[in-house]
Amino acid sequence: MSDSISLSSPIVSVEWLHKNLNAKNLIVLNGTIPKVTGDDWTNVQKQITGARYFDIKNKFSDTSAEFPSTIPTPKQFQTEARALGINNDSAIVVYDEKGIYSSARVWWLFKVFGYNNVAVLNGGLPSWEKAGYKTELPSSFKGKPGNFTGIYNPEFMKFFNDVKSAAKHNTHTIIDARSASRYNCKEPEPRAGLRMGAIPNSLNLPFEDLLENGVLKPKVDLEKAFYMLADKNDDIIFSCGSGITACVLALGAEIAGYKNISVYDGSWTEWGSLVKD
Repeated sequence: MSDSISLSSPIVSVEWLHKNLNAKNLIVLNGTIPKVTGDDWTNVQKQITGARYFDIKNKFSDTSAEFPSTIPTPKQFQTEARALGINNDSAIVVYDEKGIYSSARVWWLFKVFGYNNVAVLNGGLPSWEKAGYKTELPSSFKGKPGNFTGIYNPEFMKFFNDVKSAAKHNTHTIIDARSASRYNCKEPEPRAGLRMGAIPNSLNLPFEDLLENGVLKPKVDLEKAFYMLADKNDDIIFSCGSGITACVLALGAEIAGYKNISVYDGSWTEWGSLVKD
């Protein structure tokens, strides 16, 4: 297949991607967060054929910010997206090496910056390899820059004062994607020095509850997961440890039909650092 494509769903299967891999406007992004500290695609050991490394930590975050994975400025996002050859007519499929983990953050960032022709690869690289599809050694993108234009949508991101107000006045349903043991203070936070706790008036839905072996569960199961926590017309803020897996909940909620959703960028790392009890 070589025609241009548009993405009608926020998620695609590995079979779909394999079938459409040669579409002329398709760009595959590897949004894996490296397991070790590094600033380049060299942390990636293998990739789907033709993939480009989307460096969340170093290229698509404000590295001067106090807290990790802080959203970049529109100018930074646009500059780095163009450097990856992304155009205004690109169809973007993003995956990661854990199934669905950080890929949802990439999907959400594109939505924040006004771009909707983007989807997450369901099951990521593990499902791609399980299906027997080919991978290649990674290489840095050397193609010509794209013409991507980002338009910031502030309603998709929430920040400390927004969440402080929402928690105090119950204007939003705040849903925490961390594990139940972290949410309930039965397990310490993995980040050194960060206190245990939860945002007041928040609810808990561990992001892994939406997955089965790294694959997003069927829509009916996603609807059940959210049904007990929020109505489809509710204003919802998703939080987690540092703004990454909250986006998995945002992905599941969008598929389940929720419209008024946002992500707390600083999440518990910021809240637990700024609020002492």
